[in-house]
Amino acid sequence: MTLFELALKNIRRNMKSYGLYIGSTIFSIIIYFTFAVLKHSDDISGLAETSKQMQAIMSSSAFVLMIFVAIFILYSNSFFMKKRKKEVALYSLLGVRKRSIGFLLFFENIVIGLISLVIGVGSGFLLSQALLSLLLKLMGLSLSVGFAFSLQAVMETVVVFFLIFLVTSLLGYRVIYKFKLIDLFHAEKKGEEQPKARMISALIGVLSLASAYWLALQDLMTSPAWRILGLAMPLVIIGLTILGSYLLFNSVLVYVLNLLKKSKNWAWKGLNLMTSSQLLYRIRGNAKTLTIIATLSATTITAGGAIFGTYYNTEKNVEAFVPFSFMWEGEEQDIPAALIESEVSFETKEVVVEGEVYDESYHVIDETAFLNLAEALGWDIDNIDLEKGEAIVVDPFYDERWQEQAETIELAAGDIKKVEEFYEEPLFNIPTLPGTTVVVDDTAFQELDGEHTAYQAVQIDDFKNHLDLSKELEAKTENFSSAVQNYQDSIESSGAMLFVGSFLGLVFLVATGSIIFFKMMTEAEEDKGKYTVLYKIGVSKTEMKKTVRYQVGLIFLAPLVLGLMHGTVALMAFSNLLQMNLWEPIILWMAAYTMIYILYYVMTVRGFNKTITQTVTQEG
Repeated sequence: MTLFELALKNIRRNMKSYGLYIGSTIFSIIIYFTFAVLKHSDDISGLAETSKQMQAIMSSSAFVLMIFVAIFILYSNSFFMKKRKKEVALYSLLGVRKRSIGFLLFFENIVIGLISLVIGVGSGFLLSQALLSLLLKLMGLSLSVGFAFSLQAVMETVVVFFLIFLVTSLLGYRVIYKFKLIDLFHAEKKGEEQPKARMISALIGVLSLASAYWLALQDLMTSPAWRILGLAMPLVIIGLTILGSYLLFNSVLVYVLNLLKKSKNWAWKGLNLMTSSQLLYRIRGNAKTLTIIATLSATTITAGGAIFGTYYNTEKNVEAFVPFSFMWEGEEQDIPAALIESEVSFETKEVVVEGEVYDESYHVIDETAFLNLAEALGWDIDNIDLEKGEAIVVDPFYDERWQEQAETIELAAGDIKKVEEFYEEPLFNIPTLPGTTVVVDDTAFQELDGEHTAYQAVQIDDFKNHLDLSKELEAKTENFSSAVQNYQDSIESSGAMLFVGSFLGLVFLVATGSIIFFKMMTEAEEDKGKYTVLYKIGVSKTEMKKTVRYQVGLIFLAPLVLGLMHGTVALMAFSNLLQMNLWEPIILWMAAYTMIYILYYVMTVRGFNKTITQTVTQEG
């Protein structure tokens, strides 16, 4: 029998043991190939300006995804090889040369890779068609999607995963040549020394997280910390967060488990003592894993929540930037009367006031125009009756962090007016009339020097569905701005980002769940003997399942809670930066993340229980 035939036979006979590794490899290929198909899609390439955006987003995301799936497969392979070290040692004990064992592992890895590639590419092709339709829908584009097979995507996927499989094969050689025979036989029995709780480590961990949270919530524009650290600020925050997470898991968790062990009421109830002892014994390895999972969870929650929040508030953002459906400079245009909710014709005068440092430019309108515009926008305006020496100021770019509201305003030499009202909401479409607007009474407006410029502002019903009308008006007018076009551009951009962010977020979520799943299933294999002994001395299967739920629950709950805390602080900082209320979409995103995470917990508990139940049934 040749080594290649032996490799095939090993895979067929040990499919259950190989299943986790093959499954993770197929999953990685599916997600990467799907992304590659979308990146090279003709449907995306045909979107003109959107194509450039999408190509940039897809290319950068594909690179991130490539690095991530490589790490994920290498992580999965490390668990897979740990289970096979005893088998490798047995080959060596029977006299098989290390070079032959290396070729055997190499052939097995190549066969697994080929099988995974075929299944992954096939499944990824079908998935990519559905995801492309979803992407176009999120972008607000009504295009028909045809089935198209991308040879570029296939070649790119094959090259990337060939390199990954080559690295994992070399790692197999490393296992053979690095470890002694006795080490390979006892690879699964090696554990971590029980750590002791160190108060200084716990204190440093708490201070690190508190510092990271404090820095993250500092205002970008006014904080001394940002001025001192500059572009290094995000790296400092991430570093402190990771350090604090690790020290909390490695110290606080140890302290809590030691307290539980010393509590007679808790420790001597059921199998609680065994549960806490097992977690303490492996805590160092778990601390590293939990830190990785908490960091990945925080990254997923933060990126996904920010992107979903932006997409969720697209319409509000458009209305804040372009409050009127259409606005242009010039005369009225023919628009179907049935569509019009309100229309306002008004005139402005441009006033430039010389200043000591720089000149100030204002759009000046009369009180009548202001009241008509405000009514069209649904503003709650009461008792506005300006005198000649009074004015209203509208500044949509006002920021109290570095500006003060003016009490008076000078429009001409000696013509100083008292500011009666100040509004921060835009009165005009900002692309058409940017800057500060000053409202004066009708008489003062007529007396003011300056050229009159006529403008039209129109509100229509259901503006999002009138892109054709927007393009028609744009072709016939000057200085045109459109909420319709702005919304379409925004939804295309944020929809693409939502798709990519959700896709990568799902990948990260599956990876974090899979990491815990691999970890716990490996521990289930190691603990089979312990549970068999417990079953033989009279411990029921119900009690064993209960301790499994506690043990797995702590490993899932700890990084989830910390990840949610990290994500909440990061999203608060993001909300403050954009001056937006994102809490509703953020809560929805976190709830969805937590629900999927719980499903992984249930799946892991079932897998763990199945492993030990089968063992105790066969040997009991």
